[in-house]
Formats: sequence, C-alpha cells, structure tokens
Amino acid sequence: MLTYKLMSQTFAIIKTGGKQYKVAEGQKLRVEKLTAEEGSEVVFDSVLMVSSEADLKIGTPVVEGAKVSAKVARQARDRKVIVFKYRAKKRYKKKAGHRQAFTELEITKISA
Repeated sequence: MLTYKLMSQTFAIIKTGGKQYKVAEGQKLRVEKLTAEEGSEVVFDSVLMVSSEADLKIGTPVVEGAKVSAKVARQARDRKVIVFKYRAKKRYKKKAGHRQAFTELEITKISA
C-alpha cells in the first residue's frame, strides 16, 4: 500500500518550453528563453498540479483557474558546451560550440 504525505509547503508543477518544473513560492529556476524583459511579470496558465497543506489538485491535463506568477530575474546564456564528432581512421572530425539561452525566474505567487 502506498501512502502519500503532503508537504507543508505549497508547490505546483508547471509546463513551459516543452518541459515540466516543480516550483514553490520564493524559488529561483532556469527555464527555456522567454520573450520578456528583465523585471517584468510572467504568468503561467498551464499548471498541471497544485499541492497545498489542505488538498491536492491534479489537472486533466491542466488545473482550471490555476496560475503561477513569476518575476524575470535575468536573461542570459549558459556556459559553452563543446560538441565534437570523430570517426576513427576516416580523417573525419568536426568541432562546434553551443551556448543555450535561458531565462531565470523567481516564483512570486501560486494561486489555485
């Protein structure tokens, strides 16, 4: 038998950039680049789950009326990742670098 103990902190699971993130108020996280200015407010409507001290709401596929508000802390690019392809004995090698753009958010409010 599985028992679930709800956490005392309110958290939500949101979907953005093709990925899902577990967020709580006051948390900072990096997501795929969003078109928003630094310091502006972003609202996520695609909330998949909201958990609070009292109850748990799971959406099918999203929770109706639930929103997560966040403030854009900064827009930046991550460290460089080297992509190197090599074929032995074929005189083939290819080297490229990639820097992924991201948006750093600070979660301000979770409302169900």
